[in-house]
Amino acid sequence: MKKTTILFTGAGRRIELITAFREASLTEGIPLSIIGADMAREAPVLSFCDRVRQVVPISDPSYIEELLAICGEEAVDLLIPTIDTDLLLLSQNRERFLAQGTRVLISEEEKIRLCRDKNLTGDFFAGCGLKAPATVHDIAAYAGPFPAFIKPKDGSSSIGAHRAETEEALAHYARELDDYVIQPLIEGEEYTIDICCDFEGHTISIVPRIRQRVRAGEVLQTKIVMDDALIRASEAVIRAFRPCGPITVQAIRHKETGEDYFIEINPRFGGGSPLSMAAGADSARAILRLLAGKEPERYPFIEDGAVYNRFDRSVKVTAGVKRPKVEGVIFDLDDTLYREKDFVRSGYAAVASYLGEEAYAEVMWRYFEAGLPAIDRLLSEIGKDHEKEACLRVYRTHEKGYRMYPGAEEMLLTLRDLGIRTGIITDGREETQQAKIRAFDLRDRVDDVIITDALGGEQFRKPCDIAYRILQRKWRIPFSRMMYVGDNADKDFGAVFTLSMQGIFLRNKDGVHDRDSFDDWTQSHAGGRVIRIDHTEGAFGAVLRHILGEDM
Repeated sequence: MKKTTILFTGAGRRIELITAFREASLTEGIPLSIIGADMAREAPVLSFCDRVRQVVPISDPSYIEELLAICGEEAVDLLIPTIDTDLLLLSQNRERFLAQGTRVLISEEEKIRLCRDKNLTGDFFAGCGLKAPATVHDIAAYAGPFPAFIKPKDGSSSIGAHRAETEEALAHYARELDDYVIQPLIEGEEYTIDICCDFEGHTISIVPRIRQRVRAGEVLQTKIVMDDALIRASEAVIRAFRPCGPITVQAIRHKETGEDYFIEINPRFGGGSPLSMAAGADSARAILRLLAGKEPERYPFIEDGAVYNRFDRSVKVTAGVKRPKVEGVIFDLDDTLYREKDFVRSGYAAVASYLGEEAYAEVMWRYFEAGLPAIDRLLSEIGKDHEKEACLRVYRTHEKGYRMYPGAEEMLLTLRDLGIRTGIITDGREETQQAKIRAFDLRDRVDDVIITDALGGEQFRKPCDIAYRILQRKWRIPFSRMMYVGDNADKDFGAVFTLSMQGIFLRNKDGVHDRDSFDDWTQSHAGGRVIRIDHTEGAFGAVLRHILGEDM
């Protein structure tokens, strides 16, 4: 299946959102590459992306051109904005992105303008037949009641928002703001309604939740409440707004009258939207399915009444003076410890021997180099399609004709002699990987071997982090003292970043899956935890020295 590439802009702290998309890709079996773009080199979310790009500030005139260039270079399928400040700019340029093959998950420009102007937002709600607090934008026009609420006309995250108990307080706050709106304060239960639609504005899910605890505009504790009145109101909003992808609607239920007042629309993933995903409205999964041409599950079952708490966690984003001592090393197998093309060649030789004609090996190799299904093409050419299953079995289980890279065996033995735990995590068909493990006698050379497919299927393949967690738990070594060595920058290092491990990217230019996307910025954003070593003669000596903390 074709890999989907998503670029998140202004990603900052949106680790939950990135993780939700990662988990959705594993659930759906849709290969996913995540690129994070941010102007800050130390943005915490960047440690959870496959690749990262540092960009100019949104206010820079070259911002859009830079994003367009990134989308072209990276073949980005979908751009997802995560902050308010670039929404209008992206909506104005979404056709330019689409022209080069990148869809922007954003609604039409007029709808973005509506959301950014609180006066227009109130009028929109009224046009939907919903109540909204009466809004004025001049203190002279506000005649009460008090307390009142004043906030920037195009603000977000409660920045610059104030409760004013008196006229004097209101006047004080008005002097601090350049452009503001004033509303009577509606006191009562606060709700966020997470809405997800398809690219044409058709409803996928609606999830109201109570904002039970909030810090600086971000929800810390929420309760899912599938309230019929709020859902019907949301349906009216969707009909008028026709969102492209996600929006969040803010509402307050008056503590005395029980009436619902609608106050705000954010036309993007809200900070707490992963909470609705956890409750069953998996909008990340729905969007991936849409990109893959599949129909998403509409009106999914939601865990009504569930309460979710959010918490902070630490992520290392800058290199320390001295890195932690490595106590355990996990290796990839294919194109890391041995040359995968040697396995392919020897496999074709084994098939040719089975078919009784050695010349067939070169025929299959030529098909392989052309990117064609070599065994299928050969069997069709010689009229032996009925031998396919037998030939595949010979190919997948052969154990002769390929060896480990020079220096790999010695490196593994040295690590064992030094008391450093070693393991292998490898993807692929279990019978094929088992044959390679037997051929290299790896179960006697390393402490543990995990074939991810044997854990329960392809969904456990890298970048899924379950295999890494299994070894960490078995070895009882902190992730910070574990190192991973692999050759595929697109998938091997997702778990390394997520789990804050150390890593070595072995750039194998002769590999089947050669990637040159693990650039200096990607390395530096991981807090110096990952370095790149070219997979050339003597590479394993360099790997060993780095594991041991010696000068390279």
